[in-house]
Amino acid sequence: MVAVCQWKQIPLAPPDSIFHLTVAYKADPSLQKINVGVGAYRDEDNKPWVLPVVKKATGILLNDPTLDHEYLSVTGLPEFGSAAAKLILGSNSHALAESRVVSVQTISGTGANHLGALFLSRFYQWNGPPVVGLSNPTWSNHDAIFKNVGITPVDYPYYNPATIGLDYNGFLAALRNAVPRSVFLLHACAHNPTGVDPTKKQWTAIADVMLEKGHYAFFDCAYQGFASGDLDQDAFAVRYFVERKVPLLICQSFSKNAGLYGERIGALHVVSSTAEEGARVDSQLSVLQRSEIGNPPSHGARLVSLILNDPDLFEEWNRDIKTMAQRIIAMRQELYHLLTKELKTPGSWEHIINQIGMFSFTGINPSQCQVLLAKAHIYLPTNGRISMAGLNSKNIRYFAESLDKAVRGTL
Repeated sequence: MVAVCQWKQIPLAPPDSIFHLTVAYKADPSLQKINVGVGAYRDEDNKPWVLPVVKKATGILLNDPTLDHEYLSVTGLPEFGSAAAKLILGSNSHALAESRVVSVQTISGTGANHLGALFLSRFYQWNGPPVVGLSNPTWSNHDAIFKNVGITPVDYPYYNPATIGLDYNGFLAALRNAVPRSVFLLHACAHNPTGVDPTKKQWTAIADVMLEKGHYAFFDCAYQGFASGDLDQDAFAVRYFVERKVPLLICQSFSKNAGLYGERIGALHVVSSTAEEGARVDSQLSVLQRSEIGNPPSHGARLVSLILNDPDLFEEWNRDIKTMAQRIIAMRQELYHLLTKELKTPGSWEHIINQIGMFSFTGINPSQCQVLLAKAHIYLPTNGRISMAGLNSKNIRYFAESLDKAVRGTL
């Protein structure tokens, strides 16, 4: 009998655009090549940086005679979950004091987004078909995550290409015009991919409308501390919404701010109205987690737990975070200086220093991006988003000069 192929009808999926860029970058023999596509921190020598505090915590774990490799509980390492919740919500959080927060260790921020979306798909009382509002644009994986659990993503206005800034009026109008009790995904800080965040005053107005309409806030927080260098400052929006009692959950990642990309350590926090309600949420999250991954991995959780719960390690981590954040801020300032003062590149480039976090939306068009890739060996997606972490004192002038030529059409 001739074997029959079972999967001939499956269409070939396109490669992930960002990871495909990295593969092409690595294969490029050019000595001037620059990768500003991947969202991972690089130091002044364009090398991955293992945080000194992570090295220290790793040493402590390696020499811990009580360490074993038994399963964690289904919801993860308890001392990690409680410390992660305290980090994002603040040590004086009323929600924590009242035992209204349920925390589950996840497979980084991606896993937190998935588990949060899955939980809503099963238990949220939708006012109509299950729909989630996603900022236009947003992290490319958000769309797929919600579709995978049967929730339809719908764009809401966020980025204004004319101003290379926040479409604040469009954002508020979308909140006001949505059916009551809609779900909106909000970026807690350092919006990916634009680097454009609401001001504190704007967050206040956003919370007002969320409460007025009874909407649910699905916060994604991948850059706490990494954005400004200040853990508390970057948690403002989440803490303010919790204080105002906007219904919400929070997806948290330690990939960026602890440099633990490959350890896949994150958390999902669901803030409930009462402790009794929280117990119900916890029971169902446990069931969902058990059915999907069984038990979360331990190593990253142990590392982060050590750092968060030891005062000396926590202070050292704060210093490491500032090192990363300040280097990226310095690259923003230098790029702005080169484009405006030295090269006098056409257009306004204020957005480079007004945006925050790892990413910057440059405002250049797809054809200019393609020219940069083809002729200057600068690897970036066609939407013009760049990772500021890919720039350093050795390559930033070449990048700025190439960008200037692309804008002028002379590259």
